Amino acid sequence: MNSAAAHRPPKPLAGWRVLVPRGGPWGDGVAATLRRQGATPVIAPLINFAPTNDQASLDNALADLAAGRFDWLTVTSATTVDVLYAYRAAIPASTKVAAVGETTAAALLAVGYRVDLVPEQDNSAAGMAEQLIGLEPQARDILTLRSEIAKPVLTNMLTEAGHRVRSVVAYRTVGVPVTERIAEDVRSGRINAILVTSGSVAEQVHEQFPEVPESTIIAAIGPRTASDALKAGLEVDVIADQQTVDALIDAVARFTLPHAEDEFAPRTGAVPLPPYDRG
Repeated sequence: MNSAAAHRPPKPLAGWRVLVPRGGPWGDGVAATLRRQGATPVIAPLINFAPTNDQASLDNALADLAAGRFDWLTVTSATTVDVLYAYRAAIPASTKVAAVGETTAAALLAVGYRVDLVPEQDNSAAGMAEQLIGLEPQARDILTLRSEIAKPVLTNMLTEAGHRVRSVVAYRTVGVPVTERIAEDVRSGRINAILVTSGSVAEQVHEQFPEVPESTIIAAIGPRTASDALKAGLEVDVIADQQTVDALIDAVARFTLPHAEDEFAPRTGAVPLPPYDRG
């Protein structure tokens, strides 16, 4: 063994099998990061988008976006990025893009869009609205794309601040059933960690994997996602200290890989723990 190999630090997730709950460019990027850490990623998209029930409004909004009629576009989920990418939406240089958090920002960058704003503190619709209002004292034209079930918090706050806001339902979120093989891998404990990146993902994890072994690490990308997971009835073992994929993977890496001979007791609780409490 040469000296460089001898001094190379061990990969912290060597031997781990980690479920990545989204596909597409974002999922591929997460999988590549996991491989660099030594893990085997298992890409199993748990959610997808279904067409909006008001296709005409979305088509008109995207046409006006391409024509440069908005000063800002707000993107509040990675699923919204999937919609933009699926429709090959054009975002002109004159339109700034605000992403609600690092996951959404990473999804935008992965498909070739730029990001001009990510809230510094509160990665929520309210946090995004507050920062935009602070940056833009003058009335601006803003397009907010949202899911069918999203509350119009962002739209209401921006409108009350004097901005001209067009709120458009871009998609409906639907669950994607996993294969029986992946479901069995989760049940048996062959999946060592599950990444939870949104409330919708948390709901699907709880619904599709009713018996998650005690040894399986469920990692949430931030406090809001952990809170949504709790509401969905899902237990969370660790919360990333920053709302980024790298921080989420680092949080998982603080745990010790369970041994194959461990007993896998199904979970019954649903209380998110502070970061790294079980490390």
